[in-house]
Amino acid sequence: MTIKDTPEEWEIRATETPFVGNKTSVRTDEVVMPDGSVVRRDYQVHPGSVAVLALDDDGRVLLIRQYRHPVRQKLWEIPAGLLDIPGENPLHAAQRELYEEAHVKAEDWRVLTDVYTTPGGCDEAVRIFLARDLSEADGERFEVEHEETDLEYARVPVDELVRGVLAGELHNNCLIVGVLSLVAAQQGDGLDALRPADASWPARPFEA
Repeated sequence: MTIKDTPEEWEIRATETPFVGNKTSVRTDEVVMPDGSVVRRDYQVHPGSVAVLALDDDGRVLLIRQYRHPVRQKLWEIPAGLLDIPGENPLHAAQRELYEEAHVKAEDWRVLTDVYTTPGGCDEAVRIFLARDLSEADGERFEVEHEETDLEYARVPVDELVRGVLAGELHNNCLIVGVLSLVAAQQGDGLDALRPADASWPARPFEA
Protein backbone atom coordinates (compact mmCIF):
# COMPACT_ATOMS: atom_id res chain seq x y z
CA MET A 1 0.00 0.00 0.00
CA THR A 2 1.28 3.47 -0.89
CA ILE A 3 1.21 5.85 2.06
CA LYS A 4 0.02 9.02 0.37
CA ASP A 5 -2.77 11.51 1.07
CA THR A 6 -5.45 11.52 -1.65
CA PRO A 7 -8.25 13.95 -2.55
CA GLU A 8 -11.78 12.97 -1.57
CA GLU A 9 -14.97 14.92 -0.91
CA TRP A 10 -18.04 13.55 0.83
CA GLU A 11 -21.50 14.83 -0.07
CA ILE A 12 -22.53 18.12 1.51
CA ARG A 13 -26.29 18.52 1.95
CA ALA A 14 -26.19 22.14 3.10
CA THR A 15 -23.67 24.81 4.01
CA GLU A 16 -23.73 28.19 5.74
CA THR A 17 -21.18 30.78 6.87
CA PRO A 18 -22.24 32.07 10.31
CA PHE A 19 -19.13 34.23 10.77
CA VAL A 20 -17.00 36.25 8.35
CA GLY A 21 -13.85 37.92 9.69
CA ASN A 22 -11.21 40.16 8.20
CA LYS A 23 -9.06 37.33 6.85
CA THR A 24 -10.89 34.11 7.69
CA SER A 25 -14.43 32.85 8.22
CA VAL A 26 -16.28 29.97 9.86
CA ARG A 27 -18.32 27.57 7.76
CA THR A 28 -20.83 24.94 8.82
CA ASP A 29 -21.41 22.01 6.45
CA GLU A 30 -23.95 19.19 6.75
CA VAL A 31 -21.88 16.19 5.64
CA VAL A 32 -23.16 12.73 4.71
CA MET A 33 -21.26 10.02 6.62
CA PRO A 34 -20.46 6.55 5.19
CA ASP A 35 -23.43 5.06 7.10
CA GLY A 36 -25.82 7.60 5.55
CA SER A 37 -26.18 9.79 8.61
CA VAL A 38 -25.76 13.55 8.28
CA VAL A 39 -23.63 15.52 10.74
CA ARG A 40 -22.69 19.17 11.09
CA ARG A 41 -19.03 20.08 10.79
CA ASP A 42 -17.80 23.58 11.75
CA TYR A 43 -14.41 24.72 10.48
CA GLN A 44 -12.36 27.82 9.79
CA VAL A 45 -11.97 28.79 6.13
CA HIS A 46 -8.46 30.10 5.57
CA PRO A 47 -6.77 31.57 2.45
CA GLY A 48 -3.55 29.62 3.04
CA SER A 49 -0.09 30.68 4.15
CA VAL A 50 3.59 30.50 3.33
CA ALA A 51 6.54 30.21 5.70
CA VAL A 52 10.27 30.55 5.13
CA LEU A 53 13.03 28.60 6.83
CA ALA A 54 15.93 30.90 6.01
CA LEU A 55 19.26 29.12 6.53
CA ASP A 56 22.43 31.19 6.53
CA ASP A 57 25.95 30.14 5.51
CA ASP A 58 26.80 29.31 9.13
CA GLY A 59 23.94 26.80 9.41
CA ARG A 60 21.74 29.08 11.49
CA VAL A 61 18.00 29.62 11.06
CA LEU A 62 16.56 33.14 11.01
CA LEU A 63 13.89 33.43 13.71
CA ILE A 64 11.36 36.05 14.74
CA ARG A 65 9.81 36.32 18.21
CA GLN A 66 6.25 37.59 18.12
CA TYR A 67 3.31 37.92 20.52
CA ARG A 68 0.43 35.58 19.65
CA HIS A 69 -2.71 36.65 21.45
CA PRO A 70 -4.79 33.42 21.15
CA VAL A 71 -2.17 31.44 23.10
CA ARG A 72 -0.99 34.37 25.27
CA GLN A 73 2.67 33.74 24.50
CA LYS A 74 5.58 35.23 22.64
CA LEU A 75 6.62 32.52 20.19
CA TRP A 76 9.83 32.03 18.25
CA GLU A 77 8.78 31.53 14.64
CA ILE A 78 10.11 31.51 11.10
CA PRO A 79 8.90 34.33 8.79
CA ALA A 80 5.40 33.59 7.52
CA GLY A 81 2.31 35.24 6.14
CA LEU A 82 -1.04 34.84 4.44
CA LEU A 83 -1.68 34.24 0.78
CA ASP A 84 -3.61 37.49 0.53
CA ILE A 85 -4.29 37.31 -3.20
CA PRO A 86 -6.30 34.35 -4.59
CA GLY A 87 -4.11 32.31 -6.94
CA GLU A 88 -0.96 34.15 -5.84
CA ASN A 89 2.30 32.39 -6.58
CA PRO A 90 3.42 31.13 -3.14
CA LEU A 91 7.10 31.73 -3.92
CA HIS A 92 6.41 35.40 -4.56
CA ALA A 93 4.46 35.59 -1.30
CA ALA A 94 7.32 33.90 0.60
CA GLN A 95 9.88 36.31 -0.85
CA ARG A 96 7.66 39.21 0.16
CA GLU A 97 7.29 37.92 3.72
CA LEU A 98 11.03 37.38 4.15
CA TYR A 99 11.62 40.95 2.99
CA GLU A 100 8.84 42.52 5.05
CA GLU A 101 9.49 40.66 8.30
CA ALA A 102 13.28 40.36 8.25
CA HIS A 103 14.54 42.70 5.47
CA VAL A 104 16.39 39.73 3.99
CA LYS A 105 16.52 38.29 0.47
CA ALA A 106 17.65 34.85 -0.70
CA GLU A 107 19.05 33.56 -3.98
CA ASP A 108 18.27 29.85 -3.56
CA TRP A 109 14.70 28.70 -2.92
CA ARG A 110 13.28 25.18 -2.52
CA VAL A 111 10.04 23.70 -1.26
CA LEU A 112 10.79 22.16 2.12
CA THR A 113 7.35 20.71 2.85
CA ASP A 114 3.60 21.32 2.60
CA VAL A 115 1.32 20.93 5.60
CA TYR A 116 -2.28 21.32 6.77
CA THR A 117 -1.93 23.00 10.16
CA THR A 118 -5.13 21.76 11.84
CA PRO A 119 -7.15 19.69 9.34
CA GLY A 120 -9.74 18.68 11.93
CA GLY A 121 -10.96 22.24 12.32
CA CYS A 122 -9.39 24.47 9.66
CA ASP A 123 -8.58 24.20 5.95
CA GLU A 124 -5.35 26.23 6.24
CA ALA A 125 -2.61 24.90 3.98
CA VAL A 126 0.97 26.11 4.46
CA ARG A 127 3.89 25.77 2.07
CA ILE A 128 7.21 25.96 3.91
CA PHE A 129 10.13 27.07 1.78
CA LEU A 130 13.84 26.65 2.37
CA ALA A 131 15.73 29.83 1.53
CA ARG A 132 19.54 29.92 1.27
CA ASP A 133 22.28 32.29 0.13
CA LEU A 134 20.91 35.09 2.29
CA SER A 135 21.78 38.77 2.19
CA GLU A 136 20.39 42.06 3.44
CA ALA A 137 17.55 43.33 1.26
CA ASP A 138 17.88 46.59 -0.64
CA GLY A 139 15.90 49.74 0.08
CA GLU A 140 13.98 50.90 3.14
CA ARG A 141 12.75 48.49 5.77
CA PHE A 142 9.05 47.63 5.54
CA GLU A 143 6.90 49.68 7.91
CA VAL A 144 5.37 47.31 10.48
CA GLU A 145 2.29 47.69 12.66
CA HIS A 146 0.39 46.02 15.51
CA GLU A 147 2.17 42.96 16.97
CA GLU A 148 4.99 43.31 14.45
CA THR A 149 6.18 46.55 16.08
CA ASP A 150 7.51 44.41 18.96
CA LEU A 151 9.40 41.79 16.93
CA GLU A 152 12.69 40.33 18.11
CA TYR A 153 15.19 38.57 15.84
CA ALA A 154 17.77 35.82 16.24
CA ARG A 155 19.84 33.41 14.17
CA VAL A 156 19.98 30.04 15.88
CA PRO A 157 21.93 26.86 15.04
CA VAL A 158 19.77 23.97 13.84
CA ASP A 159 20.92 21.61 16.61
CA GLU A 160 19.81 24.09 19.25
CA LEU A 161 16.38 24.36 17.64
CA VAL A 162 15.98 20.57 17.50
CA ARG A 163 16.83 20.38 21.18
CA GLY A 164 14.27 23.11 21.95
CA VAL A 165 11.57 21.36 19.93
CA LEU A 166 12.08 18.01 21.65
CA ALA A 167 12.30 19.67 25.07
CA GLY A 168 8.89 21.31 24.56
CA GLU A 169 10.36 24.81 24.60
CA LEU A 170 9.36 25.78 21.04
CA HIS A 171 5.75 25.46 19.88
CA ASN A 172 5.17 27.20 16.55
CA ASN A 173 4.16 24.49 14.11
CA CYS A 174 5.85 25.95 11.03
CA LEU A 175 9.10 26.27 12.95
CA ILE A 176 8.86 22.71 14.26
CA VAL A 177 7.84 21.14 10.95
CA GLY A 178 10.38 23.21 9.05
CA VAL A 179 13.35 22.44 11.31
CA LEU A 180 12.64 18.71 11.57
CA SER A 181 12.05 18.51 7.82
CA LEU A 182 15.34 20.31 7.24
CA VAL A 183 17.22 17.78 9.38
CA ALA A 184 15.49 14.87 7.63
CA ALA A 185 16.44 16.29 4.23
CA GLN A 186 20.04 16.85 5.29
CA GLN A 187 20.29 13.28 6.52
CA GLY A 188 18.52 11.91 3.44
CA ASP A 189 19.13 12.87 -0.18
CA GLY A 190 20.38 16.37 0.66
CA LEU A 191 18.91 19.85 0.36
CA ASP A 192 19.53 20.10 -3.38
CA ALA A 193 17.17 17.13 -3.87
CA LEU A 194 14.21 19.07 -2.45
CA ARG A 195 11.38 20.04 -4.79
CA PRO A 196 11.90 23.19 -6.86
CA ALA A 197 10.40 26.42 -5.58
CA ASP A 198 7.73 26.42 -8.30
CA ALA A 199 6.53 22.85 -7.62
CA SER A 200 2.77 22.40 -8.00
CA TRP A 201 0.62 22.73 -4.89
CA PRO A 202 -2.84 21.16 -5.28
CA ALA A 203 -4.03 22.55 -1.94
CA ARG A 204 -3.58 26.11 -3.25
CA PRO A 205 -3.25 26.09 -7.06
CA PHE A 206 -1.36 29.02 -8.53
CA GLU A 207 -0.08 30.43 -11.79
CA ALA A 208 3.68 30.35 -12.38
